[in-house]
Amino acid sequence: MAGSPIDERPRGLRERKKERTRDHIAESALTLFCERGFDRVTVADVARSADVAEQTVFNYFPAKDDLVYWRLAHFEEALLGAIGQRPAEEPVLAAFRRFVLDQRGLLGDDAKAASERLAAVNRVIAESPALLARERHIFDHAAEALAALLAEERGRPPDDIEAWTVANSLVGVHRALVAFVRTKVLAGAGGPELRAEAHARAHLAFSRLERGLGDYGVR
Repeated sequence: MAGSPIDERPRGLRERKKERTRDHIAESALTLFCERGFDRVTVADVARSADVAEQTVFNYFPAKDDLVYWRLAHFEEALLGAIGQRPAEEPVLAAFRRFVLDQRGLLGDDAKAASERLAAVNRVIAESPALLARERHIFDHAAEALAALLAEERGRPPDDIEAWTVANSLVGVHRALVAFVRTKVLAGAGGPELRAEAHARAHLAFSRLERGLGDYGVR
């Protein structure tokens, strides 16, 4: 029967196998990108390096830049969930602050290997106009979706100016922090010192926004 323990174990094994394959392909791609640059590596190159068929790469990563940004695939979904599911008495700014500061990722790992990987990924992105354009698109789309959510909460039309202003201000903080961390890691910074500095910058930005958005979105 569907949903029985007999069915659950194979499904879990399949998912773990798919995850391992995805991670292996992404790691192989990152190694090539670091060696040659993103724009000089083809999907066929990645497939050969990972020892998989080219179609297998596309099955996991529909576009080449997904090989770099696949971890951001759920960024927008997570952001909208954090804002949309906040307690009724909680302002939007407080929910967004928690969402940003609770995200650890590689910046939350003090291990040398993690710091080196963070620097490698950011170097690849910084050197590729295509990846920088994709990053802008990701954040632009997230701001648009957040604006629509905020407008809907307040019974306003999707193009509500106030909702768009708030959404772009909040996502702008995230974009600024990404740019700050990238600049620092490419200059050789990392570890707990960088994490502390990034959090200090975030708190400063949120303190500024508090003056205008402190009670926005309380339901």
